[in-house]
Amino acid sequence: MSHAPLLAHDLVRTLGTRRVLDGVSLTVAPGRRIGLIGENGAGKSTLLRLLAGTDEPDSGSVTRPADLGFLHQEMPFDAAATIADVLADALREARHDLAELDRLTGELADAAPDSPGYGELLAAYGERLDHAQEHDAWDADRRAGLVLTGLGLGAIPHDRTLGSLSGGQRGRLALAALLVRRPSALLLDEPTNHLDDAAAAFLEEQLRGLPGVVVVASHDRAFLDAVCTDLVDLDPAVDGPLRFGGNYSAYQAERVAERERWQRRFEEEQEELAELRRAVSVTAHQVAPGRARRDNEKMGYGHTTGRVQNQISRRVRHAARRLDELERDQVRKPPQPLRFQAPLAAVAADGTLLSLREVRVPGRLALDRLDVSAADRLLVTGPNGAGKSTLLAVLAGRLDAAGEVRRRRGLTVGLLAQDTVFDRPDRTAQDTYEQVLGPVRAEAVPLRSLGLLAPRDLGTAVGDLSVGQRRRLALALLVADPPELLLLDEPTNHLSPRLADELEEALGTGPGAIVVASHDRWLRDRWPGRELSLGTP
Repeated sequence: MSHAPLLAHDLVRTLGTRRVLDGVSLTVAPGRRIGLIGENGAGKSTLLRLLAGTDEPDSGSVTRPADLGFLHQEMPFDAAATIADVLADALREARHDLAELDRLTGELADAAPDSPGYGELLAAYGERLDHAQEHDAWDADRRAGLVLTGLGLGAIPHDRTLGSLSGGQRGRLALAALLVRRPSALLLDEPTNHLDDAAAAFLEEQLRGLPGVVVVASHDRAFLDAVCTDLVDLDPAVDGPLRFGGNYSAYQAERVAERERWQRRFEEEQEELAELRRAVSVTAHQVAPGRARRDNEKMGYGHTTGRVQNQISRRVRHAARRLDELERDQVRKPPQPLRFQAPLAAVAADGTLLSLREVRVPGRLALDRLDVSAADRLLVTGPNGAGKSTLLAVLAGRLDAAGEVRRRRGLTVGLLAQDTVFDRPDRTAQDTYEQVLGPVRAEAVPLRSLGLLAPRDLGTAVGDLSVGQRRRLALALLVADPPELLLLDEPTNHLSPRLADELEEALGTGPGAIVVASHDRWLRDRWPGRELSLGTP
């Protein structure tokens, strides 16, 4: 049995006026599971489309296995098709393999080993057998049932039409069809979207068991850690995209070490620059025309002056050349990681900021008691519909609830909601930032310094930003001037893994109290503070 590799060479792709991919090459051997990471807009989805053949590069080439599955391809079914139709299509190749093996077995049984064509018949049987074994054809029907159950679709009748399913259910069905097929190369774009913890763990197990090529773009750090054998970081770098061997934990450790090396190199170079500037300045003064001779130079001045002056001049020229080289090509300072700034308003030092008693929002939230102290770190968890977002809205004072809600007088509260709306969609991101914070604070904490929005997006009208970009702008406003009580609803959504790591670290040292509602398994597993688990009201 053999699986073909997936090869991409020197891919270039320009969308509009922006070069999204510039000379990207990638080799994925069978059995390797590559994770594509990077900021939004770094080219992850674009690269997947090029690898899949649904988009063509401006230059470069892709060599792909013939049997390839891509999650973001439209399923070849209309809204009237049923789940049974999708499964039949996914099982078609396995059933064809088994039918062909039965046919070839019968023909081999009827043919004499020395008869004409027996060798070709035996070779055809061997090829078909290899293909059936590679795709585990004998287990395909049982696998279909397991996959549907594992992805949370097992209870849905197979005669349901695709048009009657939710968007999340259709996405999981498309993923299920690929897992049932077991193609030689599998390309997935954000496959854990719409998956709960159990379904995500099931998907991870399935992908680890595939013998072929897997390439996946994902923001899900827990998924990347559980599945990937290698990670490719598409964020801009001096030498192009960087490939890291290992899972996400290994990538994290290497990235920390790389940043330390970068910082050390920057500091060493700055020290050398300072020494060179000092040497050039001092030594140049020593050889300056008209410099008065010191007493100890007067005897023998005529014999030694020329040689000494020439040596000093050579040193000046050498130092000046080195200084010019370093100033021209010096290593830039490493960007500062995302951190909450010191707030403009004084943060309460101690005591209780907010108390809830017997709070009810019919059909959405039922909570008997909650106290949030001044330095609290509270993680709110629970299934969809348990009331996590509702609780944050009540804490923020944006939603009325039955029961008792007490806030400290003058308490400043900031909420990062999942749906971010700005009053003036015609204003640019930069103007919005300055208007909300005020010019002094906006200058003290520049928006571009936070790394939450790309420089090219600062002049874009807020109404033209994507949902993720608007949430990043809202988060930037909270980071630049944190309130006494910070409420974050799914804060790592739309963040790259690197930024999510930085935000997670910043939450531990940020000022004031912080309450987070999150499905992020990586964040939840590492949360250092209290946890409140909500059940369905």
